[in-house]
Amino acid sequence: MKAYKIAVIAGDGIGPEVTKAAVAVLKKVGELEGFGFEFTSCDAGGCSIDKYGIPLTDETLNTCKASDAVLLGAVGGPKWDAVEPALRPERALLGLRAGLGLYSNLRPALMFKELAAASPVKNVETMDILIVRELTGGIYFGKHGRADSSEVLSDGSVKGLTAYDTEEYSTTEITRILKEGFRYAQGRSKKLTLVDKANVLESSRLWREIASELAPSYPDVTLDYLYVDNCSMQLINRPSTFDVIVTSNMFGDILSDEAGMITGSIGMLPSASLGAPGTPGMYEPVHGSAPDIAGTGKANPLATILSASMLLRWSLGETSASDRIEKAVRQTLADGFRTPDIKRNDDPAGVSLTDTEGMTAAVLERL
Repeated sequence: MKAYKIAVIAGDGIGPEVTKAAVAVLKKVGELEGFGFEFTSCDAGGCSIDKYGIPLTDETLNTCKASDAVLLGAVGGPKWDAVEPALRPERALLGLRAGLGLYSNLRPALMFKELAAASPVKNVETMDILIVRELTGGIYFGKHGRADSSEVLSDGSVKGLTAYDTEEYSTTEITRILKEGFRYAQGRSKKLTLVDKANVLESSRLWREIASELAPSYPDVTLDYLYVDNCSMQLINRPSTFDVIVTSNMFGDILSDEAGMITGSIGMLPSASLGAPGTPGMYEPVHGSAPDIAGTGKANPLATILSASMLLRWSLGETSASDRIEKAVRQTLADGFRTPDIKRNDDPAGVSLTDTEGMTAAVLERL
């Protein structure tokens, strides 16, 4: 029986709880579909700082490189807020993305009809957005630092200590992620929206130039543009009109969280980070480590379970198993199971509150 190698980084906060749920689902669906897994546990983030003094070790990165895919929970928390910036838990994510060459981040925001009432926005039943976020460039990876400035400001005061972070993109980085955006749009509703800030940022103007050059190669895709501030408003006003959004690292980070809340809870959003074909992808929920609810059983495991479904589809090519998980999640919601983040006081009869383990058990039963 074929066995896939999966590196599992549980991480911090609720990370161990939700990855445990996803691993259980992967094991079960593998049994049902006739394949197996070899899971290797790795440390990254705050737990790695506590053990090794750094957020990402060479051993963890090498284990991930040797795997077929990586399943990640979440990293970070207030416990490590005082750590110097270069050693913060979040640096593990940047190190994994850079080390594995993961430049394309897919964040689907799909409205499950059973959760439409939980959305803060009206008329979202048909919302189905794929956000394609550039992952290894931009302000998160640009030049940054601090410097003293003796410049005198208009009010006569001295500027003093200055902090800076630089948004920087190359033609190669922009081209490869735009091609991904066009390709995914071709497989969906054939509409691509480039989100930028081209009225202010030179880097955004380069994005638009390259997009306009590429567009004729994809004649079946309609390309339009939105400034990021306008897009944030339009996501609230008309979320169901979007198909594929392609954007920079920071804008994609922010907009995908907004899209997540429109769907009812960020606890429902999976993600995939992909690189060149043949390299391991990394799959993780969009939500953070939520240390305030760690160990309480309140964590929603569905985002991580759906991330495992994406892992099966995009890295392993096991589409039948992926479909099986997605159908099980839909049936679980249809049968009324809700964790606290998606439970409402006005839910209809038959909807009941459950915990992390209860939600996981319900999905397993419906596989």
